[in-house]
Amino acid sequence: MKEPKLISSLQNPLIKKILLLKEKSKERKKTGLFVVEGRREIELARKGGYVMETVLYCPEILSFDNVSSLFHRIEAEVIEISRQVYEKVAYRETTEGVLALFRSKSHNLEEIQFKGKNPLLLIAEAPEKPGNIGALLRTADAAAVDAVLIANPKSNLYNPNIIRSSVGCVFTNQIGIGTTEEIIRFLKEKGISIYCAALTAAKPYVECDFNLASAIVVGTEATGLTKDWLQSSDENIIIPMQGEIDSMNVSVSAAILIFEAKRQRGF
Repeated sequence: MKEPKLISSLQNPLIKKILLLKEKSKERKKTGLFVVEGRREIELARKGGYVMETVLYCPEILSFDNVSSLFHRIEAEVIEISRQVYEKVAYRETTEGVLALFRSKSHNLEEIQFKGKNPLLLIAEAPEKPGNIGALLRTADAAAVDAVLIANPKSNLYNPNIIRSSVGCVFTNQIGIGTTEEIIRFLKEKGISIYCAALTAAKPYVECDFNLASAIVVGTEATGLTKDWLQSSDENIIIPMQGEIDSMNVSVSAAILIFEAKRQRGF
């Protein structure tokens, strides 16, 4: 690894670019780049096959030797930044002294591949809150689902809040993005049964058989799933409630449903 160059000015073009990438989804889409902060998240992004273009570190927090040992055998440019610059570009309050620029992936449905004949998928329609998206991705990683499909997303997948709330699971899951119509067509073509979480005309989830190829679909907490999903569903499913409310946080509901499917499959 070559000796790094130093950036100490907040007016440096690269620093300005990083700030734009963190704040503007439009900039992430235009450049195809996004920012990852923290050792674990960077390592998970690399493990997930993402191309790292630049590593920036603050020597007052993390030494060059540690950077070299953590990210050895990389072709990315390595840049040393001052404490003042790092505090400006760092997103998290508890900092680790390192961040990196990565190139994004396309997430086309055509690129989704399944290892077995009976895949298990988690699908979220129109998720908006980055925290919920991150929690859904953590559930998907914990259950080792075959893919996560996001229909009509309202937030850019590489939003710093999603990366942070998913603790890097945005990089460990196979993710496809499309419209509701595109994803329904994809599932039908693959012979995957659709199970939609719904409040009406629904069967208790424990009475369903998730052993064959299955997609569990969840909607927003405010409006639920659109009629396109409900009409295309092989079975609408419900989590029976025993209290006063009729719904739970979408990530909690997804976890209950996904792990019931995993239980039936013998984990």
